[in-house]
Amino acid sequence: MAPATALNALALHQPDGVLPVAQLPGLDQLGEVERETCAQLGIDEVRADDSLSAFDLAAQAAQRALVEAGLAADDLGALILIDSRAPETLMSSSATRLQALLGARRAATFSVGGLGCVSLTPALLTARGLLAADPDLEYVLVAHGSKPPTPQRYRHPVTVSGDGGAAAVISRSGPVRILDIVQETNGEYWDLFHVDFRDRPTGQWREECGDLPAYSFKLAVETRNRLHALHQRLLERNGLTTADIDCYLSHNLSTGGFRFTEEALDIKISTTCFDNLRRYGHLGPNDVLLNLHTELERGGLQDGQRAVLLSASPAAAWSLLLVEIGDAAATHYL
Repeated sequence: MAPATALNALALHQPDGVLPVAQLPGLDQLGEVERETCAQLGIDEVRADDSLSAFDLAAQAAQRALVEAGLAADDLGALILIDSRAPETLMSSSATRLQALLGARRAATFSVGGLGCVSLTPALLTARGLLAADPDLEYVLVAHGSKPPTPQRYRHPVTVSGDGGAAAVISRSGPVRILDIVQETNGEYWDLFHVDFRDRPTGQWREECGDLPAYSFKLAVETRNRLHALHQRLLERNGLTTADIDCYLSHNLSTGGFRFTEEALDIKISTTCFDNLRRYGHLGPNDVLLNLHTELERGGLQDGQRAVLLSASPAAAWSLLLVEIGDAAATHYL
């Protein structure tokens, strides 16, 4: 049997700068409907620091994760960087740049991504595969820096994006056991949201939705159906029901998004998610790690309790992660 997988350590980096939503760049250039939608998302403020890049945010979190795990960089067998939505340069490697910065000389290093808010899932699947394939490999570090690709942080009609870094050390044992992961995608929506950037100064970059009705109706219906089916599949193949799940943690887009998920799955999203949405806005793939970290710090999850972490992306992709607190859990292998 393949070795078990766990979150050995989890670390975050939030910039000190606080940007109220009422003071967002470009807000005064939006139409009345857009401004009203933004005000109703349930986001009061985000963390923002224009001096920090997505790489800087990832690096800060990665260094903290190593400290939390009590590891030196040379202890890492692999380093996985979740790609930034807008890399600083072309034809260069942010992943090996992070490797050099940390001093992780022994680590097999590469990046994954392409699924927006769901990009944490392929990183965790890859980490689990590496641990299963190589008995000599003990620790995998996964990191991501989340920063909006455009100066205008409001993505109509979805969310407001903040700045933040997150990193996790994945190993065969740890305080949060990864029991199962499910993921699905639909390439029909591959460019539903996009930024045209060629031959444009970055100050003119704008994230646009190519088809608002498709996002608001067609994709919403598919998201409801996909999440419901994935949720049932996750529970059934692990011999569980919703009564066996102590906590549901979601990605952070809006309070309306939380209510949508609650209705679709007949569950309750943890109040931690509402609190973090209000304070930090949307942090891409880092949302569920932020919410899990906060839930653990608050004592909302105890040994033996289980949580489901939900992520969805207009890319379009959907994923659910089943975890259990403590080292005594059995693990389902794909």
